[in-house]
Amino acid sequence: MTHKLITFITTAVLFTSAVQAQTGISVEGEVSRPLKLTAADIGRMKNVEVTAADRDGKEHRYSGVPVYEILQQAGVTLGAQLRGENMSKYLLVKSGDGYEVLFSLPELDSTFASRVIILADKMDGQPLPAGKGPFRIVVPGEKKPARWIWEVRSMTVRFAKE
Repeated sequence: MTHKLITFITTAVLFTSAVQAQTGISVEGEVSRPLKLTAADIGRMKNVEVTAADRDGKEHRYSGVPVYEILQQAGVTLGAQLRGENMSKYLLVKSGDGYEVLFSLPELDSTFASRVIILADKMDGQPLPAGKGPFRIVVPGEKKPARWIWEVRSMTVRFAKE
C-alpha cells in the first residue's frame, strides 16, 4: 500500500468513527442509570409510528421510540413514582447545534398523557433527511412544531426546584 492510500484509509476510519460517535444520545441527570445510547441500541427498542403535520403543513408518518421507553431504561421516576416532588422534574432535550426544548415528565408519561412523543429515526418509511437526523423528537398534536427538535444529542432530567 502506498503512503497516500494508508493516510486516506486512516482518515476515512477516523471520520466514520467521529460520525458514529455523534449519532449517540446521552441520557443523564436525575436518572438512576445514565445511558449512552448508540443508533444500534435505539434500533433494538420498542418502535412505534405516529402521523403528524410538520412545518410544511403536510401529514407525515414518523417512526421511532417513545421517549417514555428511553426514560424508563434510564430509571427516571415515572408511573406510580411520578407524584409529589417528582412532579417538578422535566426533560431538557438538546440538539447538535445547541437548540434546546423542555418537556415536563407528566406529558411524556403514558399514565398521564394520551399522546406518544417519540424519538423518530424515520419519516414516511425513510431515514430522516440530512440535517434533520439521525434522531428527531416528534410531538403529535402540537399546533406549532417548535419542540420538534432535530439532531438530538442529549436528554437531561432535572428538578425545577428554586
